[in-house]
Amino acid sequence: MISSVPHSDFHSFDLHRDLVRGIDDLGFVKPTPIQGLAIPPLLDDRDVLAAAATGSGKTAAFGLPILNRFLGMRRGTTRALVLAPTRELAAQIAEHLNELARHTRLSAAAVFGGVNPSPQERAFRQGVDVLVATPGRLLDHMQYDYARLSGLEVLVLDEADRMLDMGFLPDVRRVISQIPRPKQTMLFSATMPEPIVKLSREMLHEPLALNIDRKSEPAKGITHQVYPVPAKLKSSLLVELLARNDFDSVLAFTRTKHRANRLADLLEKRGVRCTRIHGNRSQNRRTEALKGFKDGTYRVMVATDIAARGIDVEELALVVNFDVPHLPEDYIHRVGRTARADAKGVALSLVSPEEEKDLRSIERHIRTRIRRIKLDGFDYRRNPNERFEIPIAERIAEIRKRKAEDRARSRENAERRAARQQGTPQPGPARGDSRRDNRPANRDDGGNQPLRRWRSDQRPNNRRGRRY
Repeated sequence: MISSVPHSDFHSFDLHRDLVRGIDDLGFVKPTPIQGLAIPPLLDDRDVLAAAATGSGKTAAFGLPILNRFLGMRRGTTRALVLAPTRELAAQIAEHLNELARHTRLSAAAVFGGVNPSPQERAFRQGVDVLVATPGRLLDHMQYDYARLSGLEVLVLDEADRMLDMGFLPDVRRVISQIPRPKQTMLFSATMPEPIVKLSREMLHEPLALNIDRKSEPAKGITHQVYPVPAKLKSSLLVELLARNDFDSVLAFTRTKHRANRLADLLEKRGVRCTRIHGNRSQNRRTEALKGFKDGTYRVMVATDIAARGIDVEELALVVNFDVPHLPEDYIHRVGRTARADAKGVALSLVSPEEEKDLRSIERHIRTRIRRIKLDGFDYRRNPNERFEIPIAERIAEIRKRKAEDRARSRENAERRAARQQGTPQPGPARGDSRRDNRPANRDDGGNQPLRRWRSDQRPNNRRGRRY
């Protein structure tokens, strides 16, 4: 296992001058530890198994050797595939690779669900040099001949532990079974649970192991803070902290999508420019939210753990754990959004008494006792003006009520349509009302065939549009 950094700057790597120009344009000077460890063996075509946390610079660690390998090759063939667990991470990797390749003719494209698949199909057909994909959407495309990836040379599995957490490993194995055996394979993961180690044995050939015995830990430039607070006062304390500090960009994590919505709504009511990102939002809305957060339209973005994978914001000032994560690894992933690439940042956790156990587990993992802070002038004994979270029983009751009302309306409409077809007068809009119920009914009592309406599953030739 290699654990030292052999290179002190990017110019000492054996990289093409056009890639070095791109690195200089991005302002990169000193390689991060994982870059210093991984780039030399990857340039020598070695397979690599690496432990690398979020924010460690691993995209450039595998991206630069891939781009360097393809310079001078004939274009029009996809030669590298990067598998990522989330849409945001796939988009971020593709964007970063294109930035590194700005002075070359090489390009990368992202493939993920929730958007129009046509541009992705064009990327396959045109043979984009590097394809960055989520496993599910890639398998959708691989049903068709244009997505065979017959010229593939390099395979990268990024954030493999999150793939495991999200249940994607069966899809990953399906992808591997349908592509040619790569000439070079790389696997990056923040942690190395047994299923990931087993997968690495299946994928990699005599890999070079980098940092795999090193315990995952947050970046050195992070200042950790804990604010003990009753659960019912968390939102009020966060509003007060935002009012007293001038952090320009704040990423706040919640445990669930419902709590993300509630916190975003509350912050908006308090005048905080806020957006949200989680799995229930459409891809377009998630993209708009991330764009607005990056360009400063929104000061705060509320996110869940999975949706936040791939969020890469330069100089992110503050990460807030509105809910303390259950696992230390999730804490490290969250706070890794700040202090990226050896920068400085603050990670602030609002901890209720019920979450102290999880906090102690985090402290043992990072081997640090985090400072507890009490905010002067904040009333910790007051009652909030409104409940932050609606109990799940009430939410379920409300959902059931809405569904019952929808079913009742559907029955009423069905009875009305049946009565019109039989010619039975039914109470309806007054004469002259232009609503659709006043239109002539389709009847077949005079020999005329009723107008046929195709349902979505009864289109001519049974041709149905594929959903992505």
